[in-house]
Amino acid sequence: MRGLLRWPLLLLLLQPWETQLQLAGPRCSSGPLDLVFVIDSSRSVRPFEFETMRQFLVGLLRSLDVGPNATRVGVIQYSSQVQSVFPLRAFSRREDMERAIRALVPLAQGTMTGLAIQYAMNVAFSVAEGARPPEAHVPRVAVIVTDGRPQDRVAEVAAQARARGIEIYAVGVQRADVGSLRAMASPPLNEHVFLVESFDVIQEFGRQFQGRLCTLDLCTEGDHGCEHQCVSVPGSYFCRGQAGFVLQQEQRSCRAIDHCSFGNHSCQHDCVSIYGGPQCRCREGYDLLPDGRSCQARDLCNGVDHGCEFQCVSEGFSYRCVCPEGRQLQADGKSCSRCREGHVDLVLLVDGSKSVRPQNFELVKRFVNQIVDFLDVSPEGTRVGLVQFSSRVRTEFPLGRYGTAAEVKQAVLAVEYMERGTMTGLALRHMVEHSFSEAQGARPRALNVPRVGLVFTDGRSQDNISVWAARAKEEGIVMYAVGVGKAVEEELREIASEPAELHVSYSPDFSTMTHLLENLKGSICPEEGIGAGTELRSPCECESLVEFQGRTLGALESLSQKLAQLTARLEDLENQLATQK
Repeated sequence: MRGLLRWPLLLLLLQPWETQLQLAGPRCSSGPLDLVFVIDSSRSVRPFEFETMRQFLVGLLRSLDVGPNATRVGVIQYSSQVQSVFPLRAFSRREDMERAIRALVPLAQGTMTGLAIQYAMNVAFSVAEGARPPEAHVPRVAVIVTDGRPQDRVAEVAAQARARGIEIYAVGVQRADVGSLRAMASPPLNEHVFLVESFDVIQEFGRQFQGRLCTLDLCTEGDHGCEHQCVSVPGSYFCRGQAGFVLQQEQRSCRAIDHCSFGNHSCQHDCVSIYGGPQCRCREGYDLLPDGRSCQARDLCNGVDHGCEFQCVSEGFSYRCVCPEGRQLQADGKSCSRCREGHVDLVLLVDGSKSVRPQNFELVKRFVNQIVDFLDVSPEGTRVGLVQFSSRVRTEFPLGRYGTAAEVKQAVLAVEYMERGTMTGLALRHMVEHSFSEAQGARPRALNVPRVGLVFTDGRSQDNISVWAARAKEEGIVMYAVGVGKAVEEELREIASEPAELHVSYSPDFSTMTHLLENLKGSICPEEGIGAGTELRSPCECESLVEFQGRTLGALESLSQKLAQLTARLEDLENQLATQK
C-alpha cells in the first residue's frame, strides 16, 4: 500500500514545481534558438524519476518563446537505441509539444549516451530535421538529462558536437556520473553541468536556463578574446574555430585539426588532414583504390585507349604493347603476328549445361571467337571444330566444314544453347571417337598435324571423366581445360595435359574470363617450324622420297663447293707465309 500511495503524493509535489517554473518570469524572447532535449529512458531510470524528467520538460517549454521564427524544440529519448520523439520541424505550438511529451513511453534498456549525442549531432540538428542552416547563425543547444553512467564513450563525440557549434548542458539525476557529465558539457563547466538531487534543484536549473536564454549577446558587449569566432548563447558565449580547426586548451585560440594524428586513418601511403577528417593520398605513380585507403600502381593501360591487340603493360609513366610467346609485335607497335607458324586441328568442347545460363553462353561464344581471331584458319592451316555438351553431345560443326575464320565465327554465333546437365565424360568420348576422325575433317596421323582439344566448363561433371580424359592423351591429343565459376580444379587438372600449369586456366566469372586468352593463345599456337610454309604430304609417297633425295643431293653439292673454296684460301695463306720468310 505504501508503494501505491507514493504516486499521488509525487504528482502533488510536481504540480507546484511545474507551475512555479512557468510563472518564474515572462517567456524568453531572446531571438531564434534550436533546442533539442536528449532524455535518458534506460531501465535504470525508475518510473517516478522518468516522470520527473517529463514534468521538467513540460515546465521548461512553458517558459520558452516557441515558434518557427523563435525557439524550435525537438526531443529524443535513448537507451540502447535512439528514438526521435519529435524533431525540430514537427511542432510550432507548445500544446502539441506537451501532448507528445506526455505520451512518451520509456525504452527501458541500456544507457548509450554517446550514441544519443551522435544522433543529435548528425540527425536532430540537421537542416532536414528542422534546424536552421549554419549560415543563419541560430544557436544550437542540447540539454542532456541522464541518471547514470554511460555504457559507451561520450568524450570524443561530445567534443565533435561542441566543435560543430552545439552548446551542451548536462543534467544528472541522483546516480549520474559526474565525470561523464563534465566530459559532455560545454565550457565553462560550472554553468553547463548540473547534478539534480531534488525537485528544488531541478527547478533551480530551469530558472538558470531560462535566465541564460534571455540575457544580452555577450559577444558584442565585451572583449571575448576569441581568435576565430565568438558564439553567443543564452546567458553566455563560447569561442569556436573555423572549419578544420579546434580550440586550444585555454578555449580562446585555435589550431588546425590533425586528423591523421589520431592513428586510425589506415592509409597505406600518406595521410593528409583536411576539413572533415583524414584523407589518404598515394605516392607518385600510384592511384587510390575505391576503399579510400589502399594504393595501387598506376595502370595507364586502363586509362587510355592503348589499342594493343594482345596485352598492354604499364611502365611508370608510359605503357607498351606485348604479344604472346611465339608472336612478334608488328611495326605499328600494337598488333601481333598471326599464328601462322604451323598447322593445328583444334576441337572446342563447350559446356552448354543449365548452370551456364543464356547470357553467359553468349559470352562463351564471344570468347571462342576471340580464340579464332588469333588462328590462321584455312584448309591447309588451322582447322576448327565445335562440340556442345550438356546431358547429351552435339557436333555443331566438324573440323572439315569451314575454311576461313569468318565462316567459323559466323557458325559459332549461330550455335543455340542446349541447357540441361553436365556430361563432360560423354563429351570427351565423343571427341576421341568422332571429332578427330578423318571423316570429320581431321588430317591423317601420318601428316603429324598437332591435335588440340579445348574443354570449356563451369561446373562438376555428372559422369566419370577419368577414362576418356586419359584416352584422349593416349591418342596424342593435347588437352586444355578452361574452368569458370564453380568448375572443379581436380577435374580440370585430370582433363588437361601435363604440365597442368600450362594447360589449365580458370576465371571466377564469365565477365572476366577474357584474361585467359593470354595463356591460351601462347599455348595453342604451334611451335615455330612445325609444318610451317610446307605443303602437307605423306613422307611415304614416292614423289616425296624423290623430292627429299633431290634436296639432300643439292645440299651435299653446295657443301662440297664451299669446302673446296675454303681449301683454296688455306693454300693461298700458306704460300704468303712462305714468301715472307
